[in-house]
Amino acid sequence: MAEAERTGRGIALEDLTGIRARVRLRKPQRATHSSWSFAQLGDFIAYKARKAGVPVVHVDAAYTSRTCAECGYIDKANRASQARFVCRSCGVVAHADWNGSRNIRHRAEELWRCGVQSTAPDPPPNTGRGTGRKRSTTASGARCASPGL
Repeated sequence: MAEAERTGRGIALEDLTGIRARVRLRKPQRATHSSWSFAQLGDFIAYKARKAGVPVVHVDAAYTSRTCAECGYIDKANRASQARFVCRSCGVVAHADWNGSRNIRHRAEELWRCGVQSTAPDPPPNTGRGTGRKRSTTASGARCASPGL
């Protein structure tokens, strides 16, 4: 967040809507996968970004792990392993996550060029209270306190 704020850049996130329905997992992996809170993490990032004045955009994640960030060639075989990306067209070799993140960045840049606005929600209005502990509400509705920043 600080890097994006300092450099005047934005944050691009994958739109993971419906990921649980799209992904097939072995039984031992299901509990771990289902306990991930993609939406909550995205909400936290968007909230913090909005407070810092950093734009956020959600991009379509389709084929980002199969697409070469250099030449744009798409092939399932490009993903040589979980961690390794090897383009079957131009021969680029890269870490698979790094290649995918470059594709996400390219998609976000294209959206911003087309005039898409940030998806970060507006921060709540400042009530002018003291500078003590900041309070927030958890998913269950419980209130929690954290030290002031």
